[in-house]
Amino acid sequence: MSFSEKVLICDQVDAVLNNVLQKNGLAVTYEPQITPEDLAKKIGDYEIIVVRSRTTITKELVEKATKCKIMARVGVGLDNIDTEAAKAKNIRVINAVEGAMNAVAELVIGLMLAMARDIPRADRELRNDKWIKKELMGTELAGKYLGIVGLGNIGKRLARLARALNMNVIGFDVIPIDPEFAKEVGLMKADLDTLLQSADYVSLHVPLLDSTKNLINAQKISTMKKTARIINTSRGGTVDEDALYEALKAGNLGGAALDVFEKEPAIGNKLVSLPNFIATPHIGAQTKEAQSLAANVIAEKIIQILRGVL
Repeated sequence: MSFSEKVLICDQVDAVLNNVLQKNGLAVTYEPQITPEDLAKKIGDYEIIVVRSRTTITKELVEKATKCKIMARVGVGLDNIDTEAAKAKNIRVINAVEGAMNAVAELVIGLMLAMARDIPRADRELRNDKWIKKELMGTELAGKYLGIVGLGNIGKRLARLARALNMNVIGFDVIPIDPEFAKEVGLMKADLDTLLQSADYVSLHVPLLDSTKNLINAQKISTMKKTARIINTSRGGTVDEDALYEALKAGNLGGAALDVFEKEPAIGNKLVSLPNFIATPHIGAQTKEAQSLAANVIAEKIIQILRGVL
């Protein structure tokens, strides 16, 4: 079956997406640097709109998308698409939650190891000709308690990797946790407060909603161990950055690592001035494998929707 729909890809994505769509007869326009002004002029000509992270599909753009059947994000969250506006116009909105699962989980493990062994400081000081071996007494991940807030695909993958490192896993989710999965990883289910009080590491894997805005705030941080460390690779805004800064500066937390920030690019963020803080520029899904997988997942979902099987 071949299709005649026109596709506009607004951001840089893996070539597999373009290839699969074109093989199925779709007319693909690839404009990875398209401006909001140009997008507003062109969006009405396409049945399918594809974005990644750079482009935001606002309510105003949705209103102009008069032919649109599908809006797709080659990524996990849908923060940059007005899903309510799209739903009101009967536009299917899809994403690729499967794509980033392993990449994000591995980044969390990397950030935990970096904090546990103070790897950034070790590297920085040696580059400055300082041999500070005696100052770098680290800790091991084995035996520590990892609290995972949000046990979707990424949270589950992280739990499995953590168990392979002999960590103890505590989990919290507003959605019931699969008992078979909990048994597999030896998961200890807990409410959020208990998780925060018990964990040596806390990793967030939640969307940014009204209910999760500043989920980790000054009050929540005050209940955590002073040696505990926070990792956020989910969405900026789920951690109160001012409260985190004050806790780290005062020594009321052992450390923190953020891959996502309330305002991005996070240039000039005061957290980066702290020695017990690690920052990465939203690279959770930034692997060749994850981008290829996400692009392929989106391509297949688009084809299935057009065929009427999804």
